[in-house]
Amino acid sequence: MFAKGQTVIQYMEQLAPKHVAMEGDKIGLQLGSLQKEITGVLVALDVNEDVVEEAISLGANLIVAHHAIIYRPLSNLQSDTPMGKVYEKLIKNDIAVYISHTNLDVTEGGMNDWMAEVLGIQNVIPLEDIHTDNLYKLVVFVPKDHHQRVLDSILNAGAGWIGNYSHCSFNIEGYGTFLPQEGTQPFIGKEGKLEKVEEIRIETIVPQSSRNKVIQAMLKSHPYEEVAYDLYGMDLKGRTLGLGRVGKLQEPVSLDAFVQRVKEKFDVPAVRVVGDLNRQIKKAAVVGGSGGRYWKHALFRGADVLVTGDVDYHTAQDALMAGITIIDPGHNAEKMMKPRVAAWLTDKLQGDKYETKVHASSIDTEPFAFL
Repeated sequence: MFAKGQTVIQYMEQLAPKHVAMEGDKIGLQLGSLQKEITGVLVALDVNEDVVEEAISLGANLIVAHHAIIYRPLSNLQSDTPMGKVYEKLIKNDIAVYISHTNLDVTEGGMNDWMAEVLGIQNVIPLEDIHTDNLYKLVVFVPKDHHQRVLDSILNAGAGWIGNYSHCSFNIEGYGTFLPQEGTQPFIGKEGKLEKVEEIRIETIVPQSSRNKVIQAMLKSHPYEEVAYDLYGMDLKGRTLGLGRVGKLQEPVSLDAFVQRVKEKFDVPAVRVVGDLNRQIKKAAVVGGSGGRYWKHALFRGADVLVTGDVDYHTAQDALMAGITIIDPGHNAEKMMKPRVAAWLTDKLQGDKYETKVHASSIDTEPFAFL
């Protein structure tokens, strides 16, 4: 059985929820339909004609990409232009394109965390706060015999986190009353008879990012036909997500040695460097894509170096005078997302016994040649 398009995207949005994307970012379904079975998924950094041909050859009818194919408003859709040919080929072969961009950058366990991890940057925090996960209080009433089952289901679905403490809840014993009306099929009691049942009131914290998953888990595990529960917002705020990462290295290294690490771990043939190669690097920052404008954030956080792509000349001059070094591995360094996203989707699909295959694109979309 093949997974439906919406099912694949639900898995993708578990990794990179849409609500954590930066305002105005062009994410989500950009072309085609998800109302179909997905025979194969191709995970790509960019979508060009070679990538579309690869999808066709692999039998993939969904491309999950990091960079948008429709970034600016279209004034026309001419099939004799380079991108027009790409759109035409996608449409004729019924291939949908879904974009996960800054939400994949910002999310925990996403692009910026991968970059920091491979470079050995530890105890990371965001360079710039983007999204604070709002918290909700969930209250649900459960018959005593089913208390542990329901409690486990909601905690395992992501409820109960306060800071670094998990499985936080409060449980009170009491009595619930109800009178099943005509046409009901009560789990306990009989139609038309007032019932008084020993119940336990469960209270716990639910982050916005896990709210739907927690509610679904609660409803699935609860024995009642009509579940009595409350969900209300709190002033207490949850974890903060942001763009970029900054943290300390396990051991100080020279900028020159760190440059070699970037080239190896990011699999790039060359980098541009701003600063003294002999400088000792103790604290490093990373931003996926074009993050040159974040050099001041990195400096404020105490970073010795910022690793990011597409740094322009004047930004490099300003950073150099301010005393922070920069390593620019290029925008294409984000290609590391391909095998990681493919592995995530494969694990989810195989876990639910779907036959949909997931492929990491093998097409090199780097536009520059290094001579």
